[in-house]
Amino acid sequence: MTDQLRAAILDLARQRGPSKTICPSDAARAIGGDEWRNLMDDARDVARELARTGDVEISQKGTVLDPDQPWRGPIRIRIR
Repeated sequence: MTDQLRAAILDLARQRGPSKTICPSDAARAIGGDEWRNLMDDARDVARELARTGDVEISQKGTVLDPDQPWRGPIRIRIR
């Protein structure tokens, strides 16, 4: 499931381009169907991993978040 989430996040973020963002729920919905809510924690974890490798940027209210610091609440994902 992690590989599918990784691919979905990268594909969706690339489609939107570097000037727009996606929500982790977009990737969860893309692969989870009706059970997408169960994938939300995993989607956020994968986004954090992708931010560590420099593939994406995670932001909250317009502020870029450090993937190694704790955060909570709604986030957005942007391709780099």
